[in-house]
Amino acid sequence: MSQRHKLNLAARRAMPMLAAVVLLAGCASANKTTSTAASASSSGTATSSSGMAGMNMGSGASAGTGASVNGIKPVPTQLLATTTWEGMKITAQAMTAVPFVIYNGTSEQMVKPSAKTSFHLMVMLSDAQTGVPIPYATVWATISKDGRLVYDERQWPMISRYMGPHYGNDVTVPGAGAYQLSLLVSPPVSARHVEYQSVWLAAHRVNLTFHWKPTS
Repeated sequence: MSQRHKLNLAARRAMPMLAAVVLLAGCASANKTTSTAASASSSGTATSSSGMAGMNMGSGASAGTGASVNGIKPVPTQLLATTTWEGMKITAQAMTAVPFVIYNGTSEQMVKPSAKTSFHLMVMLSDAQTGVPIPYATVWATISKDGRLVYDERQWPMISRYMGPHYGNDVTVPGAGAYQLSLLVSPPVSARHVEYQSVWLAAHRVNLTFHWKPTS
């Protein structure tokens, strides 16, 4: 069995599709408004040295769109890393955690960050040429520090007025330092126009490095 097939099989087993579940997010600015505090190599490794809003935003912070919509203000975000895979741009951002809503088709459930939450991790998948968001994928994120796993969760498929479709979840990490972020991206499960018929046919793993610092 090939390594690609094993990754794809593992992703399908570990990340069941959550049909009819949509998250309405308070997530913030679109990719175009985020300053580049991180640089990714072809291997997917990137670094960023500043923190998040309400913590320590640093020079890599983005203030979002700068305008409120229906009383909802954009929340500053921090770019962690960006890389590409077969024409898909994969961007990891962090922002101050805010409440979001899970809608299962019949009812809503409000999710509020705990006092221990460090930040809200957002993963954006988009066409590298057009910038159009790519939905219907599955994203699993793990974060490690000094070889110890500190976070291991599926990212919710989310929508936001400021960002559109993306994948996110709240994250708690044990303080400042360098962290290793690993993203397992499973292929979008949907009908496709022909320009996408031969890409993203198996799970793909991206390994990134970022630095995080809470407020003093």
